[in-house]
Amino acid sequence: MTRPAASTHPATAPTRAGRRRLLAAVGTAALAASAMPGARGQAWPSKPIRLVVVYPTGGVSDSVARLLAPRLAERLGTPVVVENKGGAGGSIGMDAVAKSPADGHVLAFAAVSPLTLNPHVMKLPYDPLADLVPVASVMYSPVYLLATPAFTGRTFADAIAQSRAKPGSLRMATSGVASVGHLMVEQIRDRARVDLVHVPYKGGAQVITDAVGGQFELLTTNPSSAVNPFVAKGTLRLLAVGAPKRLDSHPDVPTLAELGQPEANLTSTFGLFAPAATPAPIVQRVADEIARLLAQPELRQRLLDTDNVPAALGPSEFGALVRREHESNARIVKAANIRAE
Repeated sequence: MTRPAASTHPATAPTRAGRRRLLAAVGTAALAASAMPGARGQAWPSKPIRLVVVYPTGGVSDSVARLLAPRLAERLGTPVVVENKGGAGGSIGMDAVAKSPADGHVLAFAAVSPLTLNPHVMKLPYDPLADLVPVASVMYSPVYLLATPAFTGRTFADAIAQSRAKPGSLRMATSGVASVGHLMVEQIRDRARVDLVHVPYKGGAQVITDAVGGQFELLTTNPSSAVNPFVAKGTLRLLAVGAPKRLDSHPDVPTLAELGQPEANLTSTFGLFAPAATPAPIVQRVADEIARLLAQPELRQRLLDTDNVPAALGPSEFGALVRREHESNARIVKAANIRAE
C-alpha cells in the first residue's frame, strides 16, 4: 500500500510534540500487529497449530503437508504439528476440524472434495459450506490413470476394449469413495459404456503397495513421492492423466480429454481450511503466509518435481472455487447417479 507524502506546507507541518505522538502511535500499531488477537482477545498463535491431514499417511496430501509444516512454523513462530485423520473420503477429518475451537490453532489440509463432492454422495455430520472456511489453496494435482503389473494391455484403448469384451474383468482402485478418482471411474464407465469394477481404498500407502503387487489392474491417484518412483521404474505405467494439458514430465502421455473422456479429465485442488468462526484476520494471515511460501523458488520446484502445480488463492478466491465445484459436482453426480459404495 502506498502512503501519502508528508505535507511541507507551514500550516500543516507537524510540531515536535505531534511527531512524538505520531511515533508513539506507530509503535503501538506495530505491537498490535505482532500480537494478532485470537479467540477471547488472546495473542495468536499462543500454542502449537494442529494441521489435520484428512487422509491416511503416504499420499500426496500427507507429503505436501509435511513439506509445508516446518516452513509455516518458521513464519508463524510456533510449531505446526501434522496429524493424519483419514476415513470416509476425508469427511472424518473435516468433521473433526469443523468441530474444533475456532481460534486459529486447528487447520485442515485436504482436497476440496470433502466439501464439494462428498455432500452429494453421502450424509455428512457437518455442513460443508457453513461449518468450514476455505483459507488458501496450495496446489492443483493432476490425476494419474495407471496400469499395474496385472494389466496385460498397453494403452487406455486396450483397457476399454478388454472391459467391453469381458465386462467386470478390470478393477480400478481409487483412494476412496467420494474421491476424485471415484468420480473419474464413474465418468469413464458412463462415457465408454463399460463395466469397470471400482475398488475403493481408504487413501494412504496401502493402495500403492497393492498396485505394485498387482492386486488389481488399474489405479487412479495423484502424483506423490510414494507413487512417482514406481512410475519412473515402469512398475506402474501411465495410461493417461487428468490435467489441463500433457505434463512436461510425461509429454507422451495423453490427457483423458484427448482420449475422448472430457468429463473424466479431472484434477484435485488442495488447500487449507479452518472452522467457520475462525477470526478473519487469522485466516488472512495464514493465507498470506502460504502465498509467501509458494512464491519461494525452492518450494515451488519441490512441488513441480512431483507434478503438482503451485496455486495460491486467498480466502475469497478459494471460497469461490469451492462453491463453483460444489455446484458443478452436484450436476455431475445427479447425471451419473453416483452413490457412495
